[in-house]
Amino acid sequence: MTNWLPNLAQGSGPLYLRLADQIEADIERGALAPGAKLPPQRNLAFDVGVTIGTVSRAYALVRERGLVSGEVGRGTYVLCGTRPSSTPPEVGAQPFGGTRGAVIEPGKLRMDSTAAPDIGQAAQLERLTRGILRDHPEDIASYTRTLPPHWLDAGSAWLANAGWTPKPETIVPTLGGHAGILSVIAAMTVPGDRVAFENLTYSHVARSGSVIGRRAVSVAIDGDGMDPDDFERVCAQQHPKIAFLVATLHNPTLATMPDGRRRAIVEIARRHNVWLIEDNIYGVLLENPPVPIAALAPERTFHVGSLSKSVAAGVRGGWISCPPHQASRVLTAHKMITGGMPFLLAELAAQLVISGEAADIRQRVRAEVGEREARARQAFEGYDFASHPAAPFLWLKLPEPWLSSTFKNAASEEGVLIDDEDEFKVGQADGALHRVRISFTVPTSCGSVDDGFAVLRSLLDNPICGFDNYG
Repeated sequence: MTNWLPNLAQGSGPLYLRLADQIEADIERGALAPGAKLPPQRNLAFDVGVTIGTVSRAYALVRERGLVSGEVGRGTYVLCGTRPSSTPPEVGAQPFGGTRGAVIEPGKLRMDSTAAPDIGQAAQLERLTRGILRDHPEDIASYTRTLPPHWLDAGSAWLANAGWTPKPETIVPTLGGHAGILSVIAAMTVPGDRVAFENLTYSHVARSGSVIGRRAVSVAIDGDGMDPDDFERVCAQQHPKIAFLVATLHNPTLATMPDGRRRAIVEIARRHNVWLIEDNIYGVLLENPPVPIAALAPERTFHVGSLSKSVAAGVRGGWISCPPHQASRVLTAHKMITGGMPFLLAELAAQLVISGEAADIRQRVRAEVGEREARARQAFEGYDFASHPAAPFLWLKLPEPWLSSTFKNAASEEGVLIDDEDEFKVGQADGALHRVRISFTVPTSCGSVDDGFAVLRSLLDNPICGFDNYG
């Protein structure tokens, strides 16, 4: 047993929170080594002059943070997986997570990606690209060291929605939405800081954050998106510096946060001084989108958008609208993470928007997505699922005895790739949801989409056979 004794005169806030924070700080700096046993609650309460209840709440909080384990009759021990945040992890010591393969087997039907469908946009891209190569040979041959004003104007125009238009000086062009989000996290936090995520989300961001030393903490969601009460609890107990959320056409549940919920999240973020990242990658597909969180809290919201779901994912065009005076910081972080914007792609994205061709392509993409979503509703009629005419995927509830991972494996064996629920979980989510996400914009034709739906419907209609073969 360790002789460790905290000093609760340090810090601020309730005693139990100060005690929990000091336990965590001492674990990080090595004063509490992996495997060390914390003092019994009654002894520690006596030694520092607090109630047993205070110690009990602190121990429960550090268990929730994943720093210790506790068993009745044995005590509370520092987990062996913890280490000071300044110590780099061993390569391969922890998996990057996710359930998608790094390499896709040839011949599989991709229903695990939501990139914009091919509606013939290549011809427009070719014409614009030829013009850029002709008019900017010096820029193509060299590194990008300037930020042309029309790149910012394009971002301002593309991100504008529901009466809100960000100022060009707040815009940072990015190499797609993901790189933009990670750049914000890198710019506004330091290694060891916590980032709050919905417990189901585009969790690749959370995994990417862990690679650069940030800690993901999860917030419960319901049918309207991030739960304000749980966000309040996480902010009070775990002090995240920033929160990432998909408020419109949430991935994967398709929830769209109502205005009252958005305002509640904003007020909590203000009380606890938390930055917000609003991922509007799918929201841009809506004809009549809700007022963005960035319009409600411009002083703390980074609003992220891109062309990937609505125009062409291969262009890698994206933009961030930043709070006042934060754009240069995010721009620097983006350059450090990505190596900088390639002129050809940034110019192509800007010209797509300014010329109006991006808006034209988006309209055609919307029509194609709507057609495929209608086919999905017909194909899975009789089953429980969430879908939306503007969204490129559906969120399907599996019948018993299917498990999410088992159904995914069975589909793969039949040549169709989908996402199981674990692909979207941040941390250890409570219980199994028995759901999968089925995307339908990457197959080249509606006929291919129908073929994939037929395979999946056959598995759903024959669950015992599927369970026996792939369980």
